[in-house]
Amino acid sequence: MKTSPHPDPASVPRYRENLQGEVDGVAVYRAMADSSKDEQLKALYTELAETEERHAKFWSELMATVGSPMNLKPSWRARTMVWLAKRFGPGMVAPRMAESERRNRAIYDDQPEAAGTEMASDERSHARVLATVTRSGMEGSLLARFEGRHKAVGGNALRAAVLGANDGLVSNFSLVMGIAGASSSTQAIVIAGLAGALAGALSMALGEWLSVQSARELFAKQISIEEVELELFPEEEEQELRLIYEAKGIPPDEARKLAASLMKDPKAALNTLAREELGVDPEELGGSAWVAAGTSFVLFSVGALIPVVPFILGAGIPAAAVVSAIGLFVIGAGITLVTGRPVLISGLRQVAFGLAAAAISYGVGRLVGVAIA
Repeated sequence: MKTSPHPDPASVPRYRENLQGEVDGVAVYRAMADSSKDEQLKALYTELAETEERHAKFWSELMATVGSPMNLKPSWRARTMVWLAKRFGPGMVAPRMAESERRNRAIYDDQPEAAGTEMASDERSHARVLATVTRSGMEGSLLARFEGRHKAVGGNALRAAVLGANDGLVSNFSLVMGIAGASSSTQAIVIAGLAGALAGALSMALGEWLSVQSARELFAKQISIEEVELELFPEEEEQELRLIYEAKGIPPDEARKLAASLMKDPKAALNTLAREELGVDPEELGGSAWVAAGTSFVLFSVGALIPVVPFILGAGIPAAAVVSAIGLFVIGAGITLVTGRPVLISGLRQVAFGLAAAAISYGVGRLVGVAIA
């Protein structure tokens, strides 16, 4: 790796910052490699550490040429992560390292000293590989190692469904109770409840649409960037594919053959990189924003109407409280499909929180009603 022909003494602080980052990376990746029980991951972390060592040597030599030789030690943050990796395994620090690599993936793109070296491409490679390792669950979670199994089922859709209904029920139950505390008019309570249900459902639908649509646009942009990189830097992208396959446990020789074979079909290579690096199907781009918005609208509305129906039927506050409590318990039980927690505990906890929020709203409404009267 060649050094810059014209190092700048005024840039020593930047050189030092770069060197510190590389020294920290070496220490953490070495600890991750030493504590990994998976031979493929051990080799992968070792390769990452060796790359960081080359980068550290580059900056160290550059600082020496400007009369500022420096032998840096790992920072306290790096030493903490080294301890965590040795104590709990690399899975404990892999997500943090993946986030750090993602944040710094372009750190050398605009630094003139790095021009003509492989450091910029190395940093992008590290970000992608670490993202693949953490997303694929190669290391497993700390909780899984302690418990020995996962009980949670479902996924984002189930979680969104349960939480959407919960938001509608809790927010509108509190609103209805607040109005009931301030006014004895059933008509006012029903109007406020229906208006709250509609406003909340529209707000949730719009928020979900914006969220999903923004994600789709971001994925489309990232895929287009990946397509350009595939065209401009085919060798680098082939190496990415090889490392991805190795991270999944495929032997190096087979991973190399698979990557070379895949690069012969640019479209297939782009689809694979999008799925593995971005975690998204290029055909789906994370799903339909309109479907997400419609689902959120319906689920929020269902939850929000539960406390209003008793008043529509002519019943009073006790009936609304009982019906809402039942709904809260069902939602709490539904959450256990995601969390794996005991049904009774989760259901009763949900009821307690929901009733507490409604009671506070009723009390505030009562005080406001009295003050106005």
